[in-house]
Amino acid sequence: MRYHSTRGKVRGLSFKDAVMMGLADDGGLLLPESIPTLTPGDVEALGQLAYPELAFQVFSRFVDDIPAANLKNLIERSYQSFTHPEVTPVVHQDGVYILELFHGPTLAFKDVALQFLGNLFEYLLKERGEKMNILGATSGDTGSAAIYGVRGKQNINIFILHPHGRVSPIQELQMTTVTDPNVFNLAVRGTFDDGQSIVKEAFGDLEFKSRYSLGAVNSINWARVLAQVVYYFYAYGRVRRETGCREIYFSVPTGNFGDIFAGYIAKRMGLPIRRLILATNENNILSRFVRDGDYSVGQVTETLSPSMDIQVASNFERYLFYLYQQNPDRVAQAMEDFRKQGRLEFADAERARVGEDFLALTVNKTQTVETIRDFHAATGYVLDPHTAVGVKAAKALAGGEAPVVCLATAHPAKFADAVRQAIGREPQRPASLEGIEDRPKRCEVIEAETQAVKDYLAQNAL
Repeated sequence: MRYHSTRGKVRGLSFKDAVMMGLADDGGLLLPESIPTLTPGDVEALGQLAYPELAFQVFSRFVDDIPAANLKNLIERSYQSFTHPEVTPVVHQDGVYILELFHGPTLAFKDVALQFLGNLFEYLLKERGEKMNILGATSGDTGSAAIYGVRGKQNINIFILHPHGRVSPIQELQMTTVTDPNVFNLAVRGTFDDGQSIVKEAFGDLEFKSRYSLGAVNSINWARVLAQVVYYFYAYGRVRRETGCREIYFSVPTGNFGDIFAGYIAKRMGLPIRRLILATNENNILSRFVRDGDYSVGQVTETLSPSMDIQVASNFERYLFYLYQQNPDRVAQAMEDFRKQGRLEFADAERARVGEDFLALTVNKTQTVETIRDFHAATGYVLDPHTAVGVKAAKALAGGEAPVVCLATAHPAKFADAVRQAIGREPQRPASLEGIEDRPKRCEVIEAETQAVKDYLAQNAL
């Protein structure tokens, strides 16, 4: 399996080289040159497997340069850190299925990919005798998951940017209380989009990227998307066994388009997904795109679901590649137009194709609180605000002819203020969060300037 850039100037990479490159050197995002397709029998067989074996079977279709025994070992080690024996269990509540993706060490779906990616980086660096400085931006959960994925690992330093004062208190503490010598937290005076822009500019400086051996953990790294494909197959298998239904909806709260793009890849592979329901908060560039063909940047609004407080979705370019019939020149031109004008326009035929894959809904703060409250009243189950956005969209848009799985992207204890607004009390804290406010902290507040971040990294790089 070879990998190429959405913009066409980087081609023929192995999986290992694609992982190490992160962002393609031409500024695009890396994708496999073909998507493996599965028969209905293949899908049924995969749905019977335990999570680590399913992960191995999915990964093996995209990875041909890591020996099978080594790949299995990396996968098994990665999911030993999860507190639930199923890794990503599915529970039925109030007419929807909840895919619980929050049983990893930082209580968020990002752990599913980043526990694996951390082990993979360590494996590849040891194999190559190299070092890496990871640079990433987070809107909340990616940062802590990435930090926990590589803390204490050999030959890796990690530098994570988060928007100062714009993540939840627990999200901030999960990052800043990790004081391992290889972990550097930077609170940027700006938004997540500012941080993400800084990261892309740093990676776009190829001399700087090479000199400091930059590595990417954001969802620009293909290995993260691939790891997230697995739980779509897992959830489908569990719901198929319970209901006997052949088709399924997935409702995905998303801001950066990475999690739902993994579902799109699963659909292209042959998973019988009727529609992917794209759920956003008021930062709704993605739902406007699906519903109205309007992909235009607005102002970032602070919400109760801060991990989705994003206006520029970094993974959207991967979907554009397929929407534009895999034409890299057109993708490159579109991204240059978007950089200059802050908007993209789409032909009617393209909008029709989008509608074949996605439904979308914008869910505001009031609706988020109401959904947490009503769902809890009906079931006793506590949703985090991001998951509540997905549940609201699922109930509004999924047809009754097929079951719907809602991705529960974070534990409600990470967003205690929103939960308290909804049900009058904070959710119970898992053991991993007990006493987190009292732990030592380390963080540097920095201006939202690319040069300032590059200077800091240069001073602290391996």
